[in-house]
Amino acid sequence: MPDKPADPAVAQQIELIIRQLDSLSTLPCAAARFLSQLAQTQASVSALAEIIESDPALSCKIFSLIHNEGLSLSEEDFSIRQAVEKLPTHLVRDAIFSVKVAGDLENNTTPSGKELILHSLAVACCAKAIAEIISPKMNSQLAYSAGLLHNIGNLALHQAMPKSFSRIVEETKSKNTSICTVEREQLGLDYTILGKRLAQKWHVPDEITLAIWLHRSDTVAIFENMPEARIAQVVRSADAVARQCDIGESGSYDVPDSTEQIAQLLAIYPEQLEQIRRDLPEQVSQKSKLLGLDLPKPEAAYRDTIHSAAARLARDNSILSLENRRLQTASSHFDFTKEFLLSINSSAAPIDIAENFAVRWQKFYQTGMVCLYLVPRVGSQTLEAVVVETLAQTKAVILNAPAEAPVIPGAIASSFAILNAQDYVDWLFEQLDVDFELSQTKLLPLLSGNRAVGAIAFELRYPGDAELYQEQFRVVTSIGASVLDMAFASAERQRFAEQFAQFLSKPGDTGYKPAVESPTKQTQQPLAKNDPLLALAEMAACAAHELNNPLSVISGRAQLLAGAEADAEKKRILEQIQENAKELSAIIDDLMAFAEPEQPRPTQTEVRQMLDEAIQLTSMKTNAEYIDAQVEAAENVGNVFVDSGQVVSAIANVISNSVESYTDKMGPVKITAVGDESGSFVKLQISDLGCGMDAETLQKATWPFFCSRPAGRKRGMGLAHAVRLIQLNNGSLDITSELGKGTTVTILLRKKI
Repeated sequence: MPDKPADPAVAQQIELIIRQLDSLSTLPCAAARFLSQLAQTQASVSALAEIIESDPALSCKIFSLIHNEGLSLSEEDFSIRQAVEKLPTHLVRDAIFSVKVAGDLENNTTPSGKELILHSLAVACCAKAIAEIISPKMNSQLAYSAGLLHNIGNLALHQAMPKSFSRIVEETKSKNTSICTVEREQLGLDYTILGKRLAQKWHVPDEITLAIWLHRSDTVAIFENMPEARIAQVVRSADAVARQCDIGESGSYDVPDSTEQIAQLLAIYPEQLEQIRRDLPEQVSQKSKLLGLDLPKPEAAYRDTIHSAAARLARDNSILSLENRRLQTASSHFDFTKEFLLSINSSAAPIDIAENFAVRWQKFYQTGMVCLYLVPRVGSQTLEAVVVETLAQTKAVILNAPAEAPVIPGAIASSFAILNAQDYVDWLFEQLDVDFELSQTKLLPLLSGNRAVGAIAFELRYPGDAELYQEQFRVVTSIGASVLDMAFASAERQRFAEQFAQFLSKPGDTGYKPAVESPTKQTQQPLAKNDPLLALAEMAACAAHELNNPLSVISGRAQLLAGAEADAEKKRILEQIQENAKELSAIIDDLMAFAEPEQPRPTQTEVRQMLDEAIQLTSMKTNAEYIDAQVEAAENVGNVFVDSGQVVSAIANVISNSVESYTDKMGPVKITAVGDESGSFVKLQISDLGCGMDAETLQKATWPFFCSRPAGRKRGMGLAHAVRLIQLNNGSLDITSELGKGTTVTILLRKKI
């Protein structure tokens, strides 16, 4: 499979899937051990805590429970055991009962959950031993938990996407590389980011969350400016030792740091590290027996204990349900606001806050189904939404923004009003796979500072409530909008922080480097300040931004007037205005794509595979069943270091021009790929025998919107986009042509940074 960065939409979808996890799954053997302890008349809190602190899923659930109960764990006296002792046994029991147990899929994937847990235990035990040596100020139990949870991003992928995760591990193994590299290529993000997201959602202590996030980064460079990241250094080193000892499965197959490198990083003696390595297998074996990982058929023991536990849980849930109904009836709007604000995690993603708000809205106002959607990011054509069906069953979805109407209706874009949803957001209901009772569905804006950050549609079962609760609706939605607005700002800051961490992480190089080295290499050369293409791009961006807002108003007003117009001629004129506005909007989209393309995500990419993909894309662009493409690639042409998606698109635009240069019938397109004399570039040449260009046409060929064909043709952005994308990837594009004889396009691409 070629090295190809994932579509940004893939990363968004992966995050959406992972965010839906309420907890990690525990293994049947661990569940059986825990339930057998609870079944005893005098359940030992110490024995329960020992099992919990050895299982990533159970540990995460306890951290969530500690937060929900308003308790805290200080760094000085941190331990899972003390946390469990602070909590009532029935709360611990109920929380652990809510953790899912892995099913048959556990034994059908590579690696198995058992192997991943064994690796996590090895890193935990090793991190604890290292912490006891390097500093009396570092809490060894905190280091242990950080090591145990360092891999929760991969555990979540194994749970939610087992087949995809198995393929990622197989590719990682075949390439002898870090799993982070392959995950970024295929998913658009890696397990450290996913682990950080889950840790924040589940209220894992900040020090542990930092280690989960940064343990695969250049911890030396980070620690210089962030001393609290010292624990990430410990976990990174513990991970290397565990992989040296070949305990369990980490998913990575790059060469771990050597004993000497680890000792230098931690400022300890190699002999101390060797002693830790010798003791590690026995320590992991003891933890493994505690969790029952050595049991041949743990499912049977689990089945025997789960029946009685489920019966007790059902009784307790019945009592809680009755109490919840009583509280819902007695709750006031003040209660709604207070409980919503108290439940918010400062690190929660906007969609998680939206889900929280929508669920509470349904419960407090006794509504039917609810859909809360958020405004899309700038330049995005998709938006996130959450649907709450009956009994507070929720699901998050990604929707396409409407092409011909504003996401937030103009009537509520900057001021509060209660609208009939069916009159304004048909596009929303068309994309949802649930059936709202449209005659009863209302639409409210979520306004923050007279600016809508989203909207909420809900079935109002009692029409009189609209007037009765109008002021309360206004106040409550404004509070929700303010929290969401802050979450949007926080998410942007997080993205910058994550980009900075990846800047320091040196993808593909996990070996130890001295702190004096530069944390990363510059991989993208900007255009020169006096480059005409850059000036044109800046002008295009400004023009597009200035045109978008009035154009949206024109299109929206024309649509509204056309819908209400009875006169056929006037209606036709209004519809013509709307169609032309739509065409202008498409032109603006082309301008924005040219002016502000996504930043490249370069990887080592196979040239021949890239050419094959470009030919396939050309076939789709030109609607041609067959393209006479004659490809000649030198055997030693190797790879290039580019964003393959962008470069494939650029090459496809060039090939499309060659195909369309033949006026009567399809002619040949010759494509060659060779290395240049310096060994630093690959030279691609795309030649045709078509109509060719005269000197004046050739000079303007790469100008945006230039086309030598008469009016009514395409917009003429193909070569302009091609040049823009090739330059963004540190390459060059040159055209030679002769009228009546054909055209040759030469592209130079870098082989490495």
